[in-house]
Amino acid sequence: MELIELYIQEVTRRLPEKNRADIALELQSTIEDMLPEDHTEQDVKEVLLKLGDPVTLASGYRDRPMHLIGPRYYDVYISLLKMILPIAAVISLIALVGDNPFRDTGNTVMEAILKIIGKGISSIISTGIQVFFWLTLSFAILERLDTSKDQSPLTKDLKPWTPENLKDIPNISKKKAVPMIEVFASLLGLSVFAALYFNAANLLGVYEKRNGSLIFVTPSFNQDVLNSYWLLVSCVIIIGMLLTIYKLFLGRWTLKLAFFHAIYQLLYTLAFIIIISNPDLLNPEFLAYQRTLFSIDEWKSSIYWGLILISIIFAAYDTYQGFRKAKIR
Repeated sequence: MELIELYIQEVTRRLPEKNRADIALELQSTIEDMLPEDHTEQDVKEVLLKLGDPVTLASGYRDRPMHLIGPRYYDVYISLLKMILPIAAVISLIALVGDNPFRDTGNTVMEAILKIIGKGISSIISTGIQVFFWLTLSFAILERLDTSKDQSPLTKDLKPWTPENLKDIPNISKKKAVPMIEVFASLLGLSVFAALYFNAANLLGVYEKRNGSLIFVTPSFNQDVLNSYWLLVSCVIIIGMLLTIYKLFLGRWTLKLAFFHAIYQLLYTLAFIIIISNPDLLNPEFLAYQRTLFSIDEWKSSIYWGLILISIIFAAYDTYQGFRKAKIR
């Protein structure tokens, strides 16, 4: 009986005091039911071996997991970490360029590049630490909020795996699956778009090379107008990232995912049309500069309707592809 008492002690000492007595009685009863009437020490060892490591068994009785990120989310966590870290590095570099070392007429192109590299190294390290911390914290919270897992160690942890379990796993066609490169491209595209949108006045515009220096002449867009739509654009970006992560979790196209994807395409297209419909979107100085090169006023209406038509066609095609993949067997 000493082995049984030691085993129960090893399990219960890792649990909250208020639960120890009840769980000790439950474990005692379970072990006795598993033992034959005239059991030997070898029988006890075999039963305890079936129950497994006391640490693992104790984690099943706790209200929250003893690990930071468990196997249920670990693969997704690692996949996102591998994708988001390089994306964050790219965005941090874009933000550095947003400070625009090229605008300083005293800097040559090489000096500006060296300045970006110098600041970029420290920025990438800082950004990487931030991404690792917040992503790990998010998954740790998700792990503890997940109530769908069976927390009973005697009904799940001890249930042996059999080939019959494979029948519950869907056979995903390659045409129906969501490739990792698609998830990565979506996250990268949304991140780059956000960085460019909120730094358009410093990044997008007319550059000229004068006396060996690259000079920023004028921005293409009116940043005040772009910032006035910050709530709409932020919603589009956040919903897009959540939808992309949802794709990663599912790993395949379903009708539900295709429906959400269609709604997002509609939201994205409407936001695009609303923003480009603002007559003050383009910077007046940029328009004046372009008029010195060609007659932009003659093409302005055609470009406007052309962009709207292209955005609608792409959204409709993307929506169609989502439903088509969802219906593949």
